[in-house]
Amino acid sequence: MEKVDTAHTPEDADAPIEFISKSLQGRTIASDVDVDGSNVAYWTYEPIKPTQDARTILVIHGFRGDHHGLLRVADLLPDMRIIMPDLPAFGSSDPFCDDEHTVERYGRFISGFMAALGLGPKTVLLGHSFGSIVASHFAARNPGAIYPLILVNPIAAPALEGPKGIMTKLAVFYYQVSAKLPRRLGLALLRNRAIVRVMSITMAKTKDKDLRRFIHGQHDAYFSAFADRRSLLESFKASVSGTVADVAGELRLPVLLIAGEKDEIATLPNQYKLMERLPEATLEVIPDVGHLIHYETPAPAAAVIRTFLEEHPA
Repeated sequence: MEKVDTAHTPEDADAPIEFISKSLQGRTIASDVDVDGSNVAYWTYEPIKPTQDARTILVIHGFRGDHHGLLRVADLLPDMRIIMPDLPAFGSSDPFCDDEHTVERYGRFISGFMAALGLGPKTVLLGHSFGSIVASHFAARNPGAIYPLILVNPIAAPALEGPKGIMTKLAVFYYQVSAKLPRRLGLALLRNRAIVRVMSITMAKTKDKDLRRFIHGQHDAYFSAFADRRSLLESFKASVSGTVADVAGELRLPVLLIAGEKDEIATLPNQYKLMERLPEATLEVIPDVGHLIHYETPAPAAAVIRTFLEEHPA
């Protein structure tokens, strides 16, 4: 079953429409597919002028996000075919059936999803934040399955270590408590708008008031679209227990790292360390942005993606 996606328009997040162009709607097809017994919703953004050389990019979003988060980047790549699923247990997708939501399991999901859609080894794989962990581990365990690999705000160091370790441990406690409370109280805590807003304010670095309003509206609208508390806790543990660096030496393909100069989650010093561990890496640093490259600076991100793919043709 296919239909045009109207749910992605920024009005849903009470945000200015100019941050996502109207032309994106004309490129959009919303679909769903069964992958290992779970119904997965995904969106395809077709190129404006389809050609045989148009690249296909499979996008893996971050923790507690869904396909909406990367729309501004997709909007600025009108010559490419971009496929963005809501990861199982997030957005409009079902959780895994009787499986824990781990990095390895999400990697197996990518295999099943690609097989279901007939995506071959010329597919570009892009992961943002937690998606960078999932995408890199998948690429390491499935050599030749995709080409090349693009990681936006890649998680390069363990979240439980370093100066931000105490904050991560508090977050672990937050998700554990939310999972143990009675259902109504637990969900209220997880979906508390004040907590979501604090997180959004902390990550946003732009001084543009309209753009900040857009970002906060996006987080308000989509950050709490998860299936249940169990799968959310499992996914959170996965997001803080793995890194791209874990498999860096196994990534025998070109890798593009797109980092934010002011990223406090995936810090710049760790991005340089990660680049040194990768056999074939390009690091592009976008100034004056943190962990929200996909929201705040989609134009330079799209530009470096296009250049990287021109340098690494299928």
